[in-house]
Amino acid sequence: MPSLDVLSTLEWLGIVLGATLVVLLPIELVALHRRGKLDWERAREMLASASPVVPTLLTEGVALATLGGALTFVHELAPVALPTSWATAVICFVLVDFLYYWDHRCGHRVRLYWAVSHSVHHSSPVYDQTTGLRVSFVDGFVAAVFYWPLAILGFEPTLVIACFFVMVAYQQWLHTESIGKIAWMDPWLNTPSNHRVHHASQERYIDKNYGGVLMIWDRLFGTYAAEDEPTRYGLTVPIGACDPWTVHVAELRRLIRDLRRAPSLGDTWSLLWRGPEWAPARVTATAAREHDERGASGA
Repeated sequence: MPSLDVLSTLEWLGIVLGATLVVLLPIELVALHRRGKLDWERAREMLASASPVVPTLLTEGVALATLGGALTFVHELAPVALPTSWATAVICFVLVDFLYYWDHRCGHRVRLYWAVSHSVHHSSPVYDQTTGLRVSFVDGFVAAVFYWPLAILGFEPTLVIACFFVMVAYQQWLHTESIGKIAWMDPWLNTPSNHRVHHASQERYIDKNYGGVLMIWDRLFGTYAAEDEPTRYGLTVPIGACDPWTVHVAELRRLIRDLRRAPSLGDTWSLLWRGPEWAPARVTATAAREHDERGASGA
């Protein structure tokens, strides 16, 4: 059955791409050891990055069921049902990558989404294969919101999920400093160089390179940036801890703190839906005063 061949091939491709962790992580560990950077502090960060794997695995079945159920429900409303073939698989993959661009961009530009989910992935001050594991389990539940248009267009839910799996698995190899710039790939495909930019905390690099596999969306919508200076990783306000609980909730705590200080309902709404950098003047002034008080007490 052709559709089964397509789906099984995509599944195996995703497994192979995700397995780059097994190859690249030992290489990175050896390189870090040779440079004298494989110390306990680095090991703690790597363990902190791996910690989200536990809740993700525990909730993976429910997340897949949620995604599959939502796509199936919408697919039944589709005016046409597209057959699964290599032609529709290629089209579906490109559309999945396009929708992922907006999913990813919202994860950065909508503070509620950033705080409860995507900030987890960006919170490490180091960058290696374990960073690819540092993903909040919440991501799996939000995905259905962004990819239902493909089901209404007639793509089979299993094909959409398979393409999504390949697109996400592709990104595992990007989390490395062991691979430099790749001149023929960097302008058009997501590469370690492009993704290092995405994880950087310098102002010039913030909110750049959202694409999953293709960089054409970033070029079209003005969010592409090439790597042209050394990168600094982590959040603009570091979480300052490696324990799994803080890794998961640091930005959510900041959001709740700011919501409590919001002077109006309008400001509360804006704090939830505007970018993470936005805050009403009263919230900003209070945060600055508390920062100064902490500094004075510690002096």
